[in-house]
Amino acid sequence: MFEFLFKYPLAAFERGHLVLLGAWPGWALVLLIVLAAAGLAALNARRLRRLSTASRSWRLGVVWLLQSALAAFVLLLLWQPAIAVSELKPRQNIVAILVDDSRSMSLEESGARREDRAIEALRSQLLPAIGSRFETRLYRFDTGITRVGLAQLGPADAPATHIGESLRQLAVETSDLPIGAVVLLSDGGDSSGGVGRDAIEALRRRHIPVDTVGFGAIEGAPDVEIEDVTLATRALAQSRVSAVVKLREHGYDGRKTRLIVRDGGKVLAARDIVLRSGGAIQAEPIVFDVGGAGAKPLEFSVEPLATETNRANNALTRLIEVQSQPRRILYFEGEPRWEYKFIRRAADDDPMVHLASILRTTENKIYRQGIDSPNELVDGFPTRAEDLFAFQGLIIGSVDAGYFTAAQQELIREFAGRRGGGVLFLGGRRSLADGVWAGSLAADALPVVLPDSRDTFHREPATVSLTPAGEQSVICRLVDDPVANAARWQKLPYLMDYQDPGRPKPGAVVLADMHYGGRTMPLLITENYGRGRTAVLATGGTWRWQMSLPLGDPTHHVFWQQLLRWLVTDTPGRVVASVPSPMLLDQSHVRISAQVRDERYSTAADASVVARVIGPAGAPQEVELAPVANAPGQFQADWTAPAPGLYVADVTARRGDEEIGSDVVPFERLDGVAENFHTEQNRDLLEQLAASTGGRYWRPSELAALARSLPYSQSGISSRELEELWNAPAAFLLILALRCGEWLLRRMWGIV
Repeated sequence: MFEFLFKYPLAAFERGHLVLLGAWPGWALVLLIVLAAAGLAALNARRLRRLSTASRSWRLGVVWLLQSALAAFVLLLLWQPAIAVSELKPRQNIVAILVDDSRSMSLEESGARREDRAIEALRSQLLPAIGSRFETRLYRFDTGITRVGLAQLGPADAPATHIGESLRQLAVETSDLPIGAVVLLSDGGDSSGGVGRDAIEALRRRHIPVDTVGFGAIEGAPDVEIEDVTLATRALAQSRVSAVVKLREHGYDGRKTRLIVRDGGKVLAARDIVLRSGGAIQAEPIVFDVGGAGAKPLEFSVEPLATETNRANNALTRLIEVQSQPRRILYFEGEPRWEYKFIRRAADDDPMVHLASILRTTENKIYRQGIDSPNELVDGFPTRAEDLFAFQGLIIGSVDAGYFTAAQQELIREFAGRRGGGVLFLGGRRSLADGVWAGSLAADALPVVLPDSRDTFHREPATVSLTPAGEQSVICRLVDDPVANAARWQKLPYLMDYQDPGRPKPGAVVLADMHYGGRTMPLLITENYGRGRTAVLATGGTWRWQMSLPLGDPTHHVFWQQLLRWLVTDTPGRVVASVPSPMLLDQSHVRISAQVRDERYSTAADASVVARVIGPAGAPQEVELAPVANAPGQFQADWTAPAPGLYVADVTARRGDEEIGSDVVPFERLDGVAENFHTEQNRDLLEQLAASTGGRYWRPSELAALARSLPYSQSGISSRELEELWNAPAAFLLILALRCGEWLLRRMWGIV
């Protein structure tokens, strides 16, 4: 319609500018317009005197405006307006046509594959329309481009799409050719995360516009798709691990399906879920036992429904490193009490947690248990960072802050903040506010603001319940089913005592509450602090669960083992290896990083770091990590995974002949996975790509209009052309509309 009214495509007006071809000067046009408007004003002034009421004078003003506009437009046409625009010279420019050859283009919609529709549109519409005017070069692309003939297109089976890399490659390979325009036919799926700035800049430097043609439905067919899985990258052997599976559905609202976690062929957990996202993201938690040690690719899947056509997006793989080395926790208890006894029993039954404890039996006597040597902790609580930081977790029982020196209080704070360990503060008659911890140097590490008052500890019963956050936490998961687990907590025997922990800090999370005398206060509060984590359990009476529940009931042991494992699982060693993502989807490049610290957990900038990478081929490769500028203790190296499969990087840091420490990080290269997800047309990406390069987004039905707009590209070999506008149909229609409008208004208002 636009071309019918204005003779030329919209691109001509967007890229050109208005000029007047008449021989007379422009000031003469302005003068004549002013004179015509003045003459019409004088004519209407005489009519105004004949009007019956002055209130109708505004109508003559409207008539005058229409008459003046008509006169001005007719005079403008006499000056022969035109569009001055650059046009590509015929037969001297190349139009590059890129056809998406990736697997998502093979999806069938309404009885035809996307790629078949693209090829048919090329054959029947685009190539005949531009073939007589431009040389065309046809390319298929996935992770790069390949020049082909029309008969060589298809079938679309490439495992990945990198639109940005393909365009960058085109810009480089055609740097000495007159590329007038690029036409890209695709569904917009891109497994590299989007079109990078380097590709856009390469096209902009040559002023090459990219016109995109989108194929595929904007909204996908009825489908269930897993969007993401949130899972810790590390866990201790035989631990219960919590994951959150994020999924979305189209067309299955209210339907039931089953969420499953597998380790190879072994099902670790499964539970029924109800689909209710309506196109939004739905988060479903699931808890499972991770099993023995090793790098494990776990598959999270949703059972496909009967009418789903794309079932490949019903599963995602995530990698977890399960570690077998036991973690050590130092437990300092200020007085003999039942809680100490039963915590030790729970820890003794867990092979992954080694509890070393110091029990103050009298004011000047201590009793040590779980020590590795006769000299360990012989002087009581450590006074040196290297001694305390040898542990991964720390528990402070019923002991007042004044028992510790200022240096020891600072060490407790730095144990979480600098070392990255876990610190748990227990309730008791000498702990928290009653132990004057609010005034200690360790107060900043507490997840609560302690009350100002004393006497916050009460030997009275209190019941417990989970908060919404606690229902999702693996610490509090006594049974796998979330509903049954919440009910189980409400039925637990009452606590023997409770303590007012104060107000949770803004970053803290309350996992459980306790109830007494009609009041409620937090029981279990956690918080991330520095590199580590801290928690408060505001009671010393969980031992009653073990005493009051039936013989053999594991509730007390399960809770404490999970709490102790949470305390130490994420505690870093002196060397921490990492990769940006453990799953390399359709890419081979990986950056291996390491953070190195000495025995006091200060940065070790003078270390030498080497990664020994073992992959599917079996032969290890050594990669030296280089220091990162302006980041002491940080080292990294780029490496390429040569083939799909599971890789393990064993990173070792040394200082001279001394080994500082080592760490293991697994990662897996998976090819051809991303094409199965987000299979609906990514119109946003195609529109942004076109807009950022000066092109346009087109629907397949608009290819004829696309062909007519191509000559107005600002790239290639072009010449300046003048496109006359005076005889455009829109000009005649505007004259007719102005004249008819004026006449109708005059008749309606009785103005002659």
